[in-house]
Amino acid sequence: MQLDKIVKYHKALADPTRLRMLLILSQGEMHGQALAEKLNLSQPTVTHHASKLREAALIKERRDKNTVYFKLNPEFITATADASLQFIFAKGVEGMEEQSSDNSLKETVLRNFFSKDGRLRQIPAQYKKKLIALQYIVEKLEPGVIYTEKEINEFIKPFHDDFATIRREFIMHQFMYRENDKYELNPQEMWTHWEYVK
Repeated sequence: MQLDKIVKYHKALADPTRLRMLLILSQGEMHGQALAEKLNLSQPTVTHHASKLREAALIKERRDKNTVYFKLNPEFITATADASLQFIFAKGVEGMEEQSSDNSLKETVLRNFFSKDGRLRQIPAQYKKKLIALQYIVEKLEPGVIYTEKEINEFIKPFHDDFATIRREFIMHQFMYRENDKYELNPQEMWTHWEYVK
């Protein structure tokens, strides 16, 4: 697991309010208003802390009309806790070298496949490199925004002329969700992460 994910995980936990939120959510899914009442906090404060937990993949959220529900992401919490222990007690220097190698590959792909103006010269044939390129592009979309197919096409065109292929790749690799020609970013924990590809 990447070192920056482990760091983000511990940063998200380093707050008493967020720890209390996780404790409450360990009892089951809850909507934002109920969570605010349980914590005796304002809705915007809960939303702020929930966004930090979501960014670190500690919780998941779903929308039902105008209501947002939150729940724990227990598999990720457990996996990252285990990864933290492994890094400290088992991997040590080897883990840091692996992180450096990941960063080096990403920098190489971005340098070799993207021109200075940000255009993708060609879609990489190698799976891992293709995921790096796709993630670089998709990260420039706004989370929570629902896009039409035309808007996604217009977004992709400055990067590459074959917008249809890249749009399909976004869906295939779980970067985006499509329903009735409407597109929305998936939470990052659902993405196909190149770091985990052998």
